[in-house]
Amino acid sequence: MHLEIAGPGGRLEALLDEPPAWRTTPGEIVPTSPRAAVVLGHPHPQYGGSMHTKAVYQAAKGLTRIGCAVLRFNFRGVGTSEGEFDNGRGERDDFRAALDFLANRYPRAPLWAGGVSFGAWIALEIGAADPRVSLLLGIAPPVKRQNDEWTSTLETNKPKFFIQGDLDDICPLKDLWAFYGQLREPRELVVIDGASHLFDGKTEEVGEALEDLLGDFD
Repeated sequence: MHLEIAGPGGRLEALLDEPPAWRTTPGEIVPTSPRAAVVLGHPHPQYGGSMHTKAVYQAAKGLTRIGCAVLRFNFRGVGTSEGEFDNGRGERDDFRAALDFLANRYPRAPLWAGGVSFGAWIALEIGAADPRVSLLLGIAPPVKRQNDEWTSTLETNKPKFFIQGDLDDICPLKDLWAFYGQLREPRELVVIDGASHLFDGKTEEVGEALEDLLGDFD
């Protein structure tokens, strides 16, 4: 579902993937209650990142397959989203607006925050500090590229799940392991063999990894 949400810097272009409806009696279709409502942030806007980035798309599909409603959106200045790139400050506000949208749409569903690369940094930091968010998801988080601004993530006790490629040259796996070692439990990391930073040729494995990680998560 293509839509627009109100952002602090103007309208934000978004796509909402919802779990399929299920049939209860002949002729009656009842929407499935989402297992969780998930906001996914995309990679760095100045390097071509958008809600259509393949890793973001496959992450959304994987989460939808386990019953989640997933909101992908373009940060300010990307696609038809209004505004201009703000080096992470305004993008944090954009992510908060996306959380507000999902919290209002699914008031009874758990709220999860996730993202890919730059979007992972935004999602983890905002999600860790937002009391409505119950789970954090970081895909190829740039742990050495955001001025070490990871205070909220390092201090939170919320469940944290990570997916990383072992050939990531932008956010090397050794750096993520070092960062991972500083995090509080609960936490879990899946490494995808042969995968680069944006999982070129391996994006379907991102969705599959999310199914494995979160399929049985309560």
